[in-house]
Amino acid sequence: MNFIKGVFHEMKMTTWPTWKENRRDTTTVIVTSILFAVYFALCDWAITAILEKFVF
Repeated sequence: MNFIKGVFHEMKMTTWPTWKENRRDTTTVIVTSILFAVYFALCDWAITAILEKFVF
């Protein structure tokens, strides 16, 4: 029972992000993920093109 009380106490002390901060952080994660996906896709395409030129 003390554990549950402690959890509630800690949750009351927690500072939660505002909707604006949450939206900004979510947008940052999505944009960064898309940029990494594009970067790795381009790297994959370049390496595949180079290997096909020399191997096949």
